[in-house]
Amino acid sequence: MGYYRHHVFFCLNERPQGERQSCNRCGASELQAYAKDRIKALGLSGPGAVRINKAGCLDRCEEGPVMVVYPEETWYTYVDREDIDEIIDEHLCHGRVVDRLRI
Repeated sequence: MGYYRHHVFFCLNERPQGERQSCNRCGASELQAYAKDRIKALGLSGPGAVRINKAGCLDRCEEGPVMVVYPEETWYTYVDREDIDEIIDEHLCHGRVVDRLRI
C-alpha cells in the first residue's frame, strides 16, 4: 500500500480567454476546496487515507473540469458539489468507480 489509499488531483489550470476551455473557469478551485474540506470532515484525510491536491494542467481541457484518482488512475469530470459528493462517497469511501462521471 502506498502512502495514501487514494491520492486525488484536481486540475486548476486557467487558460487565457479565447483559448480552449480551462478547468478553473468551470469552478475547479471551489470544488477542489470543497472536496478537501469534506474529506477532512469525514475523517478521511492524511497518511493511509485520502489526499486532495491541486494540479496544474492535466491536458484534458475539452473534458473538463477534470480530476484523477490514484492509484487506480481513474479520470473524472464533474460539474457541481453533488458530483464531488458522489465520487467521494462511492469511489473514495467504497472503492466503486462512478461510471457516469468517468472519462
